[in-house]
Amino acid sequence: MKSINKTLALIALASSSAAFAATDFDTLDVDGNGAISQAEASVDAKLMSIFSELDTDENGELSKEEFSQA
Repeated sequence: MKSINKTLALIALASSSAAFAATDFDTLDVDGNGAISQAEASVDAKLMSIFSELDTDENGELSKEEFSQA
């Protein structure tokens, strides 16, 4: 019984974390302009930490191609 409860707790934790993680391009591109601005990326700490590295054309936004390198 304990292992079932642990398994259910892990599943619940994983699913709740996934609900808050905006990891796909379309979810992050809130205004739908085809690019992710730094303001839009700010909801994802991991993405923000590598934003400048991914922004290869240095225009302050991530295209789908640039984002796909994450």
